[in-house]
Amino acid sequence: MPIEIGSFEAKAQLSRLLREVQRGQRFTITSRGRPVAALVPCAETGAADVLSAIEGMRSLAKVRGVSAESVSQWVSEGRR
Repeated sequence: MPIEIGSFEAKAQLSRLLREVQRGQRFTITSRGRPVAALVPCAETGAADVLSAIEGMRSLAKVRGVSAESVSQWVSEGRR
């Protein structure tokens, strides 16, 4: 659950807040008691995810028997 923190305090303690966010903590920044922003860890794409995506694309069946001219014509017609 995010911790609420006022914008003035967040500005004054930004370095500390960023260190805590790196450890997984989440903050809701408020202005006059109203939530205005979320300070949350960035979602990182791991190398394993990238490699898995590449392998998945390589395993797709290749289209055979279609000329480059046909594909070009389909694209110009808006067919994809």
